[in-house]
Amino acid sequence: MIRLDVPRMTSERCRMTVMGALTGIDPDAKCQIDIERGTVAVDSTLPPSDFIEALEEVGYASFVAHV
Repeated sequence: MIRLDVPRMTSERCRMTVMGALTGIDPDAKCQIDIERGTVAVDSTLPPSDFIEALEEVGYASFVAHV
């Protein structure tokens, strides 16, 4: 499970944009998005860097969360 912090994610529209970016690179990914905490959990075989890049392309800086 990949956990990312996405601090600028603040609304339902943000959630939909982030979900689209994540499933756009891995349609089989299972994503859990918590807008209030600004976090995303992704179950995928792709590396975190792929998801970070996809989020950057749609305007969201993100980084691997320290759990």
